[in-house]
Amino acid sequence: MEHQSLDIMAIILASGWVVKGVLILLIVCSIASWAIVFLKKRMLSRLNDSNENFLQVYRSSNSLKEVYDACDTLESSPYRSLFVHGYKEYSKLKESLGGDRLELGNHYQAFGLESLERGLKKGVNEVDGELQSLLPTLASISSVAPFIGLFGTVWGIIDSFKGLAGGGATLDAVAPGIAEALVATAVGLAAAIPAVWFFNSLSNDNSKIHSQMESFGQEFLNVIERTVVHK
Repeated sequence: MEHQSLDIMAIILASGWVVKGVLILLIVCSIASWAIVFLKKRMLSRLNDSNENFLQVYRSSNSLKEVYDACDTLESSPYRSLFVHGYKEYSKLKESLGGDRLELGNHYQAFGLESLERGLKKGVNEVDGELQSLLPTLASISSVAPFIGLFGTVWGIIDSFKGLAGGGATLDAVAPGIAEALVATAVGLAAAIPAVWFFNSLSNDNSKIHSQMESFGQEFLNVIERTVVHK
């Protein structure tokens, strides 16, 4: 018997209106997930490049004030955000003490660096919010898409088996309808699998950036402690 190739497009066009609606919804979900992946990958690449540019300025500068002044010309980056928030908190406290470095050192020795830590934490929270944007949508697509496809499959199978209710239909008559229904599950999985993969990949990238921010924050606190508290 001659083998017939599977024509997915023909099956989709021959499907019922409910199954077609499900397939259109899944296609929209797939396009949305790929758009999110593209945007997030592009953003992460930009942030990494901006971090490198900031570190070059940070390591080549002679003072924190010099770094802060240079931040106006640098692109936004996680390290820049942390430094700006930390330095602003440092400057405000120094200003409140009349600019006396000795008093500032005494303050930090007495109360610790908690005010700076809070400033750095604010910077971390801002960057984390940017990193996490759109990821919940990607997670939702990865979770919901298979169930949307399953709904289309169940509906299509119910519709196909209506022909067997009178006892006159044959398997050859209902098989095309079942094939149409199963396509919905396949499309649902095709939309969900890349979304799951890239959600995990992007979450891992975000975790790395978060760890790098924490390390930079500790380095900034060490610089403040060496230049103010111990002098």
